[in-house]
Amino acid sequence: MTYVVTDACVKCKYTDCVDVCPVDCFREGSNFLVIDPDECIDCTLCVAECPVEAIYAEDDVPTEMHDFIQLNAELAKKWPVIVQKKDPLPDHEQWATITGKLDQIER
Repeated sequence: MTYVVTDACVKCKYTDCVDVCPVDCFREGSNFLVIDPDECIDCTLCVAECPVEAIYAEDDVPTEMHDFIQLNAELAKKWPVIVQKKDPLPDHEQWATITGKLDQIER
């Protein structure tokens, strides 16, 4: 089982999770993070660090967000590794409570 970044991260991109990851499994896009399922060791450390609760165990991803499982795997192959915490996106507070942001991901 791996962990999956979901909808709440889109257009927020908090990176608190990156600081606690012992294996550098996070990948960074311009407005979203993903977890590389081949690198994730299922340590759960990132889950508690996410201020918007965007990270789920693969088996616990809500049904309406199942597309994010494949999306994390796909984008992890294309995006660069991120290993240091950065500031969230400038308008993160505006987007933090909005759902249904799959179409907002900049690939």
